[in-house]
Amino acid sequence: MKPLLILFAIIVAVFLLWPTPAIYPLKLLVVFFHESSHALMTVASGGKVVELVVNPMQGGHVLSLGGNRFLTLSAGYLGSLVWGVVIYLLAVASKYDKAIMFCLALTILGVAACFVRDAFALGFSVLTAICMIILSIKASMHINDFVLRVIGMTSMLYVPLDIYSDTIARSSLRSDAFMLAEEFGGATVLWGGSWLLLSLAILFVTLKLSLKLSSDKPQEQPLETTNDRA
Repeated sequence: MKPLLILFAIIVAVFLLWPTPAIYPLKLLVVFFHESSHALMTVASGGKVVELVVNPMQGGHVLSLGGNRFLTLSAGYLGSLVWGVVIYLLAVASKYDKAIMFCLALTILGVAACFVRDAFALGFSVLTAICMIILSIKASMHINDFVLRVIGMTSMLYVPLDIYSDTIARSSLRSDAFMLAEEFGGATVLWGGSWLLLSLAILFVTLKLSLKLSSDKPQEQPLETTNDRA
């Protein structure tokens, strides 16, 4: 019952805080994951990234040369979903939350060093990575576990909401799905709807798997102390 309650509490907290400034940094982080996925897929498919930009309005873009356009355009929403799934499941299943946080910080710094040339995006990624490194060194496993779960959950929940907003509710917006429809045919809502259904299915499977993994995760034990009296 406890893993289910923790999962429910995180989901409710994310939704309640969604319109508030408290979750703004997490939204920017998800945008960073989205654009990073475009950039990484560009390189993986033989292309070159010119720049990666994240702006204060929770938007961004990647300018690239070459690469597989179908894969790079598809990588944004689905890639940020993968970031969220991996972070959340690692937090749920592993007792090495502090190491995971540290590695996530190094990954963000690595992506920023390779692709980011924009001052705001660079400042945000460096500041985020520094905060994560401090958490990994100074905070307990439980705090790192909670923060990782919130990051992962926010990324997973943001994706279907963003897909619906960008590709269905505002299908005229020049989104990834819009450009995919331009270059490969079909309608924006067709590509967006496919991504939406896939993202919801992945989210459902991930949450179901996380409940199974939670019960097996080792818990941090307090240090044993003795109080000998003469």
